[in-house]
Amino acid sequence: MKRLDNLGVSAFFESMAMMAQSGIQTDEAIGLLAESASDKKDSGVLETGLSSMKTEVESGSSLSAAMEKSGIFPQYAVEMVKTGENSGRLESVMFRLSKYYTELHSMNQKLRSAVIYPAVMLILVIAVLAVMVTAVLPTFSEVYESLTGSLAASSYGYIRWAFIFSWAALIIMSLALAALIVGLILWKCGKRGIVEAVLRRIPVFAELFDTMGLYRFTSALSTYLASGEMQDEAVRMSIPMTQCAAVEEKLAKCVKRMEDGHSIAQAAYDESLFEPVYGRMLLAGERSGNMESVLERLVQLLDINSGALVDKLVGTIDPVLSGILMATLGISLLSVMLPLIGIMNAVG
Repeated sequence: MKRLDNLGVSAFFESMAMMAQSGIQTDEAIGLLAESASDKKDSGVLETGLSSMKTEVESGSSLSAAMEKSGIFPQYAVEMVKTGENSGRLESVMFRLSKYYTELHSMNQKLRSAVIYPAVMLILVIAVLAVMVTAVLPTFSEVYESLTGSLAASSYGYIRWAFIFSWAALIIMSLALAALIVGLILWKCGKRGIVEAVLRRIPVFAELFDTMGLYRFTSALSTYLASGEMQDEAVRMSIPMTQCAAVEEKLAKCVKRMEDGHSIAQAAYDESLFEPVYGRMLLAGERSGNMESVLERLVQLLDINSGALVDKLVGTIDPVLSGILMATLGISLLSVMLPLIGIMNAVG
């Protein structure tokens, strides 16, 4: 069965948490949400899932079991709800999950914008170059061929150079677009490790992947700790949420240090998991007993940093592609104007 998107999951948990806060029982809350979903068009996945959950809960199943049975929720959400039920902090966990999936949606949107914008620019550049090499330059070439007469061969040669330059730029841009499409296909097919390994050779991409991986880990860790999970277990369960091999390697080293008796804050600082200033924040938070609030602040800072990195990435790609487009057009226009000037001088 198709799963809910991040915004749908966030909306579900926010609604459930608010109703729980108002004293509404879980089965009744799910029933109200099911009725609301059935009144909306395009509710599809949510309506089917809520109907299944309502049946499960009414038969005595827990909320986490009903969520897992419905198949529309991420496994992480199911595990978090189960932890909240066991610790008696379900309401708090649902509020945190709502916030987490809203932030995750925002993070994914930022990453998507870093891919879509260059793709659109590449398509635009390719379209312009294709028009130049298939329509504009051949037309001028034919005109000049019929008028060459006493026109010097060197003057007409500019057109040939424009063809070479435009074709070269078109081939390079087409290869770049093809590489982008292949990368997206591999990413969608679960081969993100291959794509990540290639992109990590570019510093800005490596920094972006690391920051987003740390964001996902820190957010998950914060939620697990708030649900009452033990620190060691919370770290282990948060690692799969990272989805970044480089960060997972550092976390594996942190886990080994924790097995030797260190706390996550000390292990993270020793292994340089976060930037030094963030590492010291975490240490200070642990020593003062404000670990959860510091983690929440780290999540906010990492979110801001990832957004800044995406803006930096887009800000770098935009002038490069625009420069290629402008340079190609400029050279092409200049190449067709120079023979025209030669013709006018010959006529004059």
